[in-house]
Amino acid sequence: MYGAGLRLMECLKLRVKDLDFNHRAILVRDGKGAKDRVTILPDPVIPPLKAHLQNRQLIHQRELQQGFGTVYLPYALERKYPKANKEWGWQYVFPAKQRSKDPRSGRMQRHHIYPRSLQKAVNVAVRKAGIIAPASCHTFRHCFATHLLESGYDIRTVQELMGHSDVRTTQIYTHILQLGGNAVVSPLNRLSHRLTNKIIDHESD
Repeated sequence: MYGAGLRLMECLKLRVKDLDFNHRAILVRDGKGAKDRVTILPDPVIPPLKAHLQNRQLIHQRELQQGFGTVYLPYALERKYPKANKEWGWQYVFPAKQRSKDPRSGRMQRHHIYPRSLQKAVNVAVRKAGIIAPASCHTFRHCFATHLLESGYDIRTVQELMGHSDVRTTQIYTHILQLGGNAVVSPLNRLSHRLTNKIIDHESD
């Protein structure tokens, strides 16, 4: 959510076929406003994500042998492609631990992780980290946008990665950057930096 700017449900609804490791990209399907977009697949998550998928694929193969292994398909795709619901590419990247009965088909199959489970995990992590300020899953997405703008990326690029239909929504993050004195560098900062460099140079000599 932080490395790609994903919303909570965009993260949970990811399918295996949505991950492009070669191009380091994530295809977000049916995001807010029923729009698709492409965002970043960050390098640090690639090795653990590949290991996770290898393990999940073994479980999927075992479930197929047991007569399970189907998954919900959107937009009546199941009627058009009757066998696609068993394909590996359509499986959820983050499936639930247990199978459950799909109310639409009546089949026992694996859905994605329940949103509340991830929200609770983030809340626990926030408390353990000693963070006092309010923080949630959506905070990661806010930080993604803010840190990209801090790094000098064009606001239109950030808008596309975030999936904002209006650039004015993205501009909110530029206002955040100007709060708390972040838009102005204190002269004490500059002086401290110069003094530190002089000390380092002196010790080097």
